[in-house]
Amino acid sequence: MPFEPDLIPAPLRTECRAAGYFALDERASLDAGPGTHDTARWLRTTLGAATGLTLADGSGPHAIRLRISADVERAYGPEGYLLSTDGSVADAAVVIEGGGAAGVFWGAQTLRQLLGPEAHRRACVAPAGHDWDLPLLTVTDGPRFRWRGLLLDVARHFMPKDDVLRQLDLMAAHKLNVLHLHLTDDQGWRVEIRRHPRLTEVGAWRPRTKWGHRESPLWNDTPHGGYYTQDDIREIVAYAADRHISVVPEIDVPGHSQAALAAYPELGNTDVIDTTALSVWDTWGVNPNVLAPTDNVLRFYEGVFEEVLDLFPGTFVHIGGDECPKDQWKASPAAQARIRELGVGDEDGLQSWFVRHFDRWLAARGRRLIGWDEILEGGTTERGLTPGAAVSSWRGDEGGVTAAEAGHDVVMCPAQHVYLDYRQAPGDDEPVPVGPVRTLADVYRYEPVPPGLAPEAAAHILGTQANVWTEVTENRARVDYQTYPRLAAFAEVAWSRLPGPDARDLAGFERRMTTHYRRLDALGVDYRRPAGPLPWQRRPGVRGLPTEEAPTAPPNV
Repeated sequence: MPFEPDLIPAPLRTECRAAGYFALDERASLDAGPGTHDTARWLRTTLGAATGLTLADGSGPHAIRLRISADVERAYGPEGYLLSTDGSVADAAVVIEGGGAAGVFWGAQTLRQLLGPEAHRRACVAPAGHDWDLPLLTVTDGPRFRWRGLLLDVARHFMPKDDVLRQLDLMAAHKLNVLHLHLTDDQGWRVEIRRHPRLTEVGAWRPRTKWGHRESPLWNDTPHGGYYTQDDIREIVAYAADRHISVVPEIDVPGHSQAALAAYPELGNTDVIDTTALSVWDTWGVNPNVLAPTDNVLRFYEGVFEEVLDLFPGTFVHIGGDECPKDQWKASPAAQARIRELGVGDEDGLQSWFVRHFDRWLAARGRRLIGWDEILEGGTTERGLTPGAAVSSWRGDEGGVTAAEAGHDVVMCPAQHVYLDYRQAPGDDEPVPVGPVRTLADVYRYEPVPPGLAPEAAAHILGTQANVWTEVTENRARVDYQTYPRLAAFAEVAWSRLPGPDARDLAGFERRMTTHYRRLDALGVDYRRPAGPLPWQRRPGVRGLPTEEAPTAPPNV
C-alpha cells in the first residue's frame, strides 16, 4: 500500500515516488527566491525553533528551495503550491514552488506537518543531532475557495492581543486566510477610535457579566472589558499579513450598538428612551436599543470608519446589519419623520437606507461592504446594494442563494452548520451547551455551495467561514474547546476539493486526525477530546440553551 501522509487539510494530490525517507539535519539551509522571504523568515523562526535547525541562507543539496512559479499559478492559482522531497531536484533537498507568495507559505505549512507533531512546538525537545525525517514524495495542492474564514467574537468576551496572535498562528497551520474580527456589540467596544475616546473609556467595560444563558440566575461580578489600541490593531494586521491572512473588521450598525450608546447617549433614540441611563450591556440576546437614523449619527460613524480604514488595509469592511429591532423607530416621532423625508416606506426601509449609506460611502473609498444577510432585505434594485457589496449568509443557505443569483459575492456561514459555539455532543458534560449538536463529523460533511445553484451564481460563492461567538466562551481555553478539533474539519471543507457530503471519507479523515491531535497537543490547544471533555473543561451547573433540531436562525443566548 502506498504511503499516505496524515495531512490536514488534505492536498489535491500526493505522489510517493520512492520508499524511505530523507533526513533534514544540521546541514539544512534556506534558498529563498524573490518574493519568498516572508516564508523564509517564518521557517527560520518557527520551524527552526521547533527543530533546532539554524536554516541559514544557502543553496546546494541540503537546501530548502523556495520559489514563485508562473506555471504553478496558471495551474493552481496564487495560493497553490508544489512541494517535492523526493530528490528529483539534484541541488536541493526540499523544493516548494508556489503560484504566489501565499502558495509558498502554505507549502511551508505542509512541510511542517510532514516533519511530525514535534515540529509544532515552540522549542526543540528532540535530542542533539536528531534527524528530521521527511517522506520522499511530491505534493500538488491548491485551495477550493479563496475565502477560508474564522470569525472571532472579541466583543462579548474580550480576547487579549496575544490570544488573537496565537489564533492567527493556528489559522495559518490550517491554511485559513481570513480573520473576521467582531469588534463591537452591545456588550463592548474593542477598538480605539481617537476622535471618539469614550467608545473605549466607557464602551469597553461592563461591571458584571451574565454567567451562562441569558435566563441563567448566575452572574460573574468581576468587571470585564478591554480593547485594542490602534497600534495593537496594526500589530495584529501585520502579523496576519505575514501569514497571508486578511483581517476583516466588523463595526455593527444600526443594531448591536448599546456599548456605543452608553458612551455617547446622543446616538440613540432620545425621544423614546432616556439614553443617558444606558450602560454597557451585561447580558445576552437581541437588544432593543439601536442607533437613531440621523445625519449626526451618520457623521459620527463616518468618523469611526475613517479610522478603521486607516487600520485595516484589506478590501472588505463588515458593518453587521443584523438583528435590528424596530420598536424604538416605530415609537420615535423623529424616526417616523425621517421615513417620510427619505420616502423609504417603513422601518425596514429605514434600516436599508442606513446600510446603503455606508455601502456607498465605503465604495467611494475603494472598499467593499460586507454584512449579514439581513442587508438584502432592502432589495437588490437601484435602491438596494451596490454591485460590490457582499453578504455573509448566516440564517441558512437562502440569503446566500438570493445574493449570488443577484450577482453579489457571498461568504457561506450558516448557523446550523458552522457556528462553533454550538455544543459538540448530547448530554450534561458539555460546558454551557448551546444550540443543536454539531459533531466533528457534521462539520466535515458541510457543503458550502448550495445544491442546485447555477454555475454563474455559484461563481459568486467566495468561500465559507466558521463563526465563534463568545457569549458563553469566556476565555482562551473555552474558545479552544469550542473551536478545535472542529476547525480542522472545517479547514478541509474550505481548502480541499472534497466529493459530496455523503461520499466523503470520514473514516480516512478521522484516521488522519489521530496524528493531528498530536499536533494540537504540541501547539498547546485545549481542544475537545474524542471521548468528551476533560474534568476541568466542564461547567457543571451553568445553564445553556440546548436545542434538538437545527434552527433556521441560532438561539440568542
